[in-house]
Amino acid sequence: MSRSPDRFLGLAAAIVLVSGTLTPAAQPSEPADGTFPVEDIESAVENIRLTVESLDATESETREDGTVTVTLTSDVLFALDKAEVTAKARDRLARVAGQIRTDTAGGAVKIAGHTDDQGTDAYNRRLSQRRAEAVRGTLSGLLTGQSITFEATGHGEADPRVPNIVGNKPNAKNRALNRRVEIVYTVDQ
Repeated sequence: MSRSPDRFLGLAAAIVLVSGTLTPAAQPSEPADGTFPVEDIESAVENIRLTVESLDATESETREDGTVTVTLTSDVLFALDKAEVTAKARDRLARVAGQIRTDTAGGAVKIAGHTDDQGTDAYNRRLSQRRAEAVRGTLSGLLTGQSITFEATGHGEADPRVPNIVGNKPNAKNRALNRRVEIVYTVDQ
C-alpha cells in the first residue's frame, strides 16, 4: 500500500468501516473454557472486509480476500453524458495506477462501467462500455511496461449500488452513486 502523504490524508479523512460479520461456516463456537482454537480465529480474520470511503462518497476502496475494488463515481471522471476522462480524473487515475503498480506484479485488472436508470437500457450499456474503455485506455497508458491485462465491461444500469428510486421518487444522490467505474485487481501475496 502506498504511503504517500496524499494517500495518508485521504485515509485519515475517510470513514473506515470494518465488517466483523462472519460467514456461518467461519463463526467459531465458544468452548466452555472461553478460548477459541487458532484455526477458527485465522478463518475469521481472513473474512474481514475493509472499506475506505471519501467523505463525499465519490470514491471508495474495498479490500477483501486479496481483491481490491476501487470505485470512482462517474461525476469524478467524466462530464455529463460523456466518456472522455477529465484532466482532474487523470490525476486520480494516476494515483490508482501507482497503487496497482505497488500492490501487484501483474495480472488482470477488470474495469466495470455502470450508469443510473435514466435513459434507455441500450444507451446506458453503450455509455458504460465507452466509459470503462476510456478508463482502461488511461490506466493502460499509465502502466506501460507492466505485465497487466485489462478487461473493460459496461453494465449499464443493471447493477446499482443503491436504489435509484426511494419512496416512489427518483433519488439524485443515489443516482450519482450508481454512475461509477469500478477497478478490480488482485493483490500479490
